[in-house]
Amino acid sequence: MTRSNNYKTKQMEAVLDYMIAHKDSHVTAAEIVAHFCKMEVPIGRTTVFRNLDKLAESGKVRRYVTDGVSGACYQYAEESCHSHFHLKCEGCGELQHFECDELDGLQNHLLTGHSIKINMYKTVFYGTCEECGG
Repeated sequence: MTRSNNYKTKQMEAVLDYMIAHKDSHVTAAEIVAHFCKMEVPIGRTTVFRNLDKLAESGKVRRYVTDGVSGACYQYAEESCHSHFHLKCEGCGELQHFECDELDGLQNHLLTGHSIKINMYKTVFYGTCEECGG
């Protein structure tokens, strides 16, 4: 007997609840594992990764890989995330939401002038955030 893709375990619900509670942040699997460990909830590292993969496949969570060195980070996928780019700070390492009318214009130009559709979920700018002296 095979389970449908809509099948939810208690562990998946717990991971999704965590992601929703932290929807304004980009979190790593290690942060999620540490949270459950601190709360004494028996969800292991492999289970967290497996559920993050399933949630990403379903579109409920977005997975960001910003370089070949750091691990992926994840964010709950809500409608507001359709309208901005991301900035990976080379100072503090934080992945931040980045909105700019000029970039919106560039995105529109690339689409209308060159038939190139930018994937905002995978487009990450590298630089230094305001707090790090950018």
